[in-house]
This record gives sequence, structure tokens and C-alpha cells, in this order.
Amino acid sequence: MSKRCYYEVLGCERSASITEIKGAYRKLAKELHPDRNPGNVECEQRFKEINEAYDVLKDDQKRAAYDRFGHAAFQGGMGNGHARANPFDFASTFTDIFDDLFGEFAGGRRARRQNRGADLRYNLELTLEEAFRGKRAEIQVPVAVACEACGGSGANAGTGQSQCPTCSGIGKVRAQQGFFTIERTCPTCHGQGRIIRDPCKACRGEGRVQKERMLAVDIPEGVEEGTRIRLAGEGQAGLNGGPAGDLYIFLSIAPHAIFQRDGHNLHCRVPLSLVTATLGGTIEVPTVDGGRTKITVPEGTQSGRAFRVRGKGMPVLRGGGMHGDLYVETVVETPVKLTKKQKELLRAFEKEGAEGNNPESEGFFTRVKEFWNSAAGA
Repeated sequence: MSKRCYYEVLGCERSASITEIKGAYRKLAKELHPDRNPGNVECEQRFKEINEAYDVLKDDQKRAAYDRFGHAAFQGGMGNGHARANPFDFASTFTDIFDDLFGEFAGGRRARRQNRGADLRYNLELTLEEAFRGKRAEIQVPVAVACEACGGSGANAGTGQSQCPTCSGIGKVRAQQGFFTIERTCPTCHGQGRIIRDPCKACRGEGRVQKERMLAVDIPEGVEEGTRIRLAGEGQAGLNGGPAGDLYIFLSIAPHAIFQRDGHNLHCRVPLSLVTATLGGTIEVPTVDGGRTKITVPEGTQSGRAFRVRGKGMPVLRGGGMHGDLYVETVVETPVKLTKKQKELLRAFEKEGAEGNNPESEGFFTRVKEFWNSAAGA
């Protein structure tokens, strides 16, 4: 059976432009694709037919040969000196579906992929005071940036890139193994389709160089442990002119000598002398902003009692000026290294003790006696 005219197969006139041919092919390829017509033998044959026609008509040299000699241009023994064209290869033409439908190839050649640069992480430790006030931090980040000498192309000025001889610019190579055709990334160009014959001496053909970059980072007041700040486009430079990645700054808060943080609130443990805890008095405690505040301690204050100081905690991030609170927890300190006279005074104090002077210990030992009595009677 004789082959149909390639123009007729695609539904185009012989005078059709390459744009018209490409448009006709796209339309038919979508209609006849095997994935849309599973099990339809007729559609499968027509799909192969339009791919064969497009494989010839999209190429200027092949089309010129076809216009002059017809189908005979692609058969051996012409005798007129016309070079024999490669026979139709369905596998290679199938690749062209993605060329035209999805734009992964340009002019029959794989476009050089632009890869986004990698994101970077930078760990920044702050003091509690810096987290309270906020700050503008200067950080030095080692990062790959586009090479200025070659503009990121990787090739010496005036040389550029050339088509990969191994894959002819496709970016992939095929190997026949029995009934199967194995396709893999081209080992020469690593899938780029183009190679650099004269690499840039500054970046050795990579298109990027390593540099230390100084960046200014605005740390807002009230940041917490683990807060992440993103600096768009400050990561690694992309390959082949691709966009740069981002820089993520992870914040940590160093331990403080006085305050412990709990969200927006601060906690502070303050030791009390036995006399102050017993008789009461006034103590002065620090605040994280560098100031001080006075707290009135009532008589008989026990260890663990917390006093709340409103608004003296950490700023609420994006809270419009709101602050947490400061909690001052008292710890009654037992005197040490007593003199002989001090010990005598304490013994005398104990002898003068009355019921109710030590309510917690008295209550506890009362419960202990009840427990022992119930255990003995069981």
C-alpha cells in the first residue's frame, strides 16, 4: 500500500509555514495519542503516521528533499547523489511529542535546563536581651554566586556553548537491549544538551563561584526559640541562569543567668533570707529591659510563692506593643555557717515556739501520725 502524502496526513497545504505544520501536528497528536485511545488500533496507526510526517516536514532539509523527490527521498538507491536520510524511528519521533506539546525541547534540541539554586540555612544565636529589643544583625554567609567573568554561562567570553556531540543536543541517549530501547541521561552533557568546550577559568565551567556575602537581617522584638526568617533569593545561585534559592535564618536564644522564658512570660527565682521571709519586707528584682522593680514580701512567705509583675515579660511578636508578665518565685534560704551565739538564739526561739508557728510541718506530721495509727490497727 502506497504512503499518503505527508501534507495530506497533517491536513496542510504544501505552502504551509512551519508554524501551521506544528499547529496541525499538535492538534492531531492530542486527538490520536494512545493514552486517549487505549486499544484503538486505527488511532495507533494514524498516530504513527502523523509522527512520521511531522518528523520530515518540521526539518527544513528533509522537507526540501520530500518536496523534490517525495517518499523516494527517504529510500536507498536514488542515484542522484542525494544523501540517504535516516529511516523513520518511532521512538525518536515519539520524543517530539513532548517537544511540541510541552515545550521541553527547542527546535528539535533539548533546551538547557535552568535549575533553581539550593536553599541555605544559617543558625543565629541571640541573647535574651536582643530577643527582647530586636536588632539589626550583620551575618557573613558562604554562598555560591553567579560568576561575573562569564555571566553564569560557564564559558569563556566570546565562546559560548556548543551542541553535545554524544546526544546531538537531545540530552538523552538510547541503547537497544533486545526488544527494548533503554533511554538514559547523556553522560557527556548530563542532560543539558550542550557542552562547554572552552570553560571559564574563573569558575572552571560551573558558572558559579564561592563567596562570603555580608547580609543585614532585621530581627523583630519578641522572637522566640526556633523562629525562622526567610531571605528570598539569598541562597545558592541557580545553574544555567536559573533563579537563586532562599536563605533561612533559624534563631535560638542563649540561656540567661537570671531569667527563664516561657512563651511571652519570664520567670525569676529570688532567694529570701529567713528573717525577710518570716517578718516580711521589700525586695528589689531586675527586669529584662535593664530596669528594676520592687516587690513587697508579706510576713510568713514560704518557698515557692510567686509574685506576678504585669507587663514586664517579653514583647508579643506582632502583638502591637503587648508584653507578657514577669513571675518572681521566692526561695527561702536556710542560714549556714552560724556562730555559737546564733545557734543559741535559734534554740531559744524554738523553745519559745507556739502552736501554729509552723503550720505546714505541723499539718504534715499530724497526717503522718494518723497514717501510722491506721496502719497499726489494720
